[in-house]
Parts: sequence; C-alpha cells; structure tokens
Amino acid sequence: MTLTHTSGAGFSRRAALALGAAALATPMLSRRAFAAPTELTMLAWYGHAEPDMVAEFEAANNVKFVPKYYTGGDNMLGLISQSPPGTFDVILSDAEYVQQLNAAGYIEPLDPADYAFDEFFPEFQKFPGHWDGDTLYSVITRFGFLGVAYNTDALTEAEASTYDVFWDPRLTAKVGHFDWHLPNLGQMSLLNGNPSPYDIDEAAWEAVKEKTLTLRPQVGGFFDYGGTFSSLDNGQMLAFAGIGDWITGTLERSGAKVRSVIPEQGGLQWTESFSIGKGSAKADLARAWIQYVTSAQGQAKSAQMAAYPALIPNQKGWEVLNAENPAEAKRQGMVDGPGSAIDLIRTGRIQYRQLPVQQSLEDWNDFWSDYKGA
Repeated sequence: MTLTHTSGAGFSRRAALALGAAALATPMLSRRAFAAPTELTMLAWYGHAEPDMVAEFEAANNVKFVPKYYTGGDNMLGLISQSPPGTFDVILSDAEYVQQLNAAGYIEPLDPADYAFDEFFPEFQKFPGHWDGDTLYSVITRFGFLGVAYNTDALTEAEASTYDVFWDPRLTAKVGHFDWHLPNLGQMSLLNGNPSPYDIDEAAWEAVKEKTLTLRPQVGGFFDYGGTFSSLDNGQMLAFAGIGDWITGTLERSGAKVRSVIPEQGGLQWTESFSIGKGSAKADLARAWIQYVTSAQGQAKSAQMAAYPALIPNQKGWEVLNAENPAEAKRQGMVDGPGSAIDLIRTGRIQYRQLPVQQSLEDWNDFWSDYKGA
C-alpha cells in the first residue's frame, strides 16, 4: 500500500461526498438554511454525535443531532426493540450485530453507489455481514484492535505480549475486564489456540470456560465504559482484558502511562458501521451523514475522535490523516510498511470479533454472568 495524493478526473464525485449534504444539496435542503435546525436522531456509542465529530456537518446542513448512547450490542438491540420504527434516523452498530438488525427489520437497504467504496482498502469494500447477497445494509466507518492493555510502569511491552500475563502474580486483583462477554471470551479462545475464536465446538467451548474461570482470582473488577478509563488512568487496574487502543489511546493522548499491544496469540478487530434506521423520515440527511463520515476528510476526523480513536477503512483518509496529523497516523499504525494496521490484518494476526457460531449468544452471556458472580 502506497500513500499517494490524488487529483484530477475522479475528484468531483469524491469532493461531493467529502462535503456531505452541503455539496449534494437539493433545493429542498437549501431551503433549510434559514429554518430551524432539523433534528437527526443517532443511536451510537458515546462520542459519535459530539461536536468534534458533527459540528461541521451540522453547520453545513442546518442539522442538530440528537444522540442516544449505548454500551454494547445487546444494549443497542434492546433500545431499538423498545422504540417504534422511525425513532432513530442513523444507527451505529458493531459489525457483528448488523445481520441481527437486518433480520429484525430495523435498518433500510442502501445503494452502494452512494458511497466511496473504491477509496476503501479491498478488505473493507464488501465487509462480512454488512451485505445480504448484493444488497448493502451498513457502511463500515471505523475499526480497531483488541489485545492486552497494560500500565507501562508495571509491565514492559514484551511482558504484555501474551495473554498469559493476566495470570502474573504481580497482577493479582489488578486485572480488569471491560464488562462485555464477546471481546473477553474471544481473547480467551485465542489463548486456547482456536484460530477462529468464535467458531468453536462444544469441547473447545468447555475448555474456554475452564481457562477463563482460572483467571477469576486475578480480577479486580468488571468495568463499564467510564470505569474502564478511570481504573486504568488512576492505576487501580494494571492490565485489562477485552479492550485496546480505543481506550488506552485516549488515555495516552492525555499523558497516562498505558498502552495496548497485540499479543503473540493474536488480536481481535472491533468494527463500527452506520445504517439508516427503518422508517426514518430523514433518510436523505442520514445518507448524507454516512457519505460525509466515510469520505476521506470525514474519516481523518473519525480517526481522531475525542471520545476514542480508531483506525479507518478509507485509504484516502489515511493520506489526509498523514498530512494533518502525522504523529497520530504513526501512533495508530496508519502508515506504509510492515507492522502497519493493514499489514496486521493481511498477515493473519487479527481475527474479526463476531457472534458465536456453534453456541448461542445466550450461552456466552450466561457463562459471563456466572463468571462475574464466581
């Protein structure tokens, strides 16, 4: 992959996408300029509707985002199921839940021609689970890796480069869990040598449960989004399972002595994508938002989101980020060469986080509840 600057023939269409609804404005949209802002509802993880992400789009389109934030896909599904169609114009979901959203009739089909997939790395142009045959339902916007998060005063990178470090006696009662079964149990499955950590038979599932239970004496707590940040920042926890740079990168930017590493057993990829909610009366603006946030400029902004940083699938977005903030591009591995984020995927070091294949989601969730209570 080579980072090159582009110009010329293809610019006009991509420039239109980068400007979002402002550049795509119809007379109807133009008339909004002097009207009260149009409210656009967003269901998302925290941060996606904050000013650093949406202010430019809101100003260009006379829009005001009204967010409803959640933590974890199960919580997201619950909020949608309790709301009438049309409640949420834009829905951000973890990739593994898109199929469930589609099966339940919660999201609208999308036209692939509306989005700049030709600017995306090939790995993300037809991302698994986002399509049903040739019908698109969600557009990947950002992703990141999950490995071992650690306090750099307590552990070296070499020591943290294996999931086995969680059993280190120095970390007794100092290992934290981000309180969600999918990332944590996926990491335990990788540690047990399962190359497809979520597609395991009953014997392998029993082995994952047994291994996980042996970690319980080391665990100092199970934390929500805010608790994960604070317990790492204040040194209450010295190592964390189930997270990655989306947490430690935010703290690192503030000077905290924490970092994440992909261990020798491999890491997991979390993936976020945007869909249009079923029955949205503002699908034109919702579409324009997705175009904006997946354009090269929008992607560079997303990579640096104040709430938590992320990798981005748009290759031209990497170019913009390298021009605007080369230090952050380097820190996240969005640069050319071996060891880059895309290289980790292509060399097989990363597996997609997904729903369990041979067990039910309830099986994993029930074990997680039992583990927490052990």
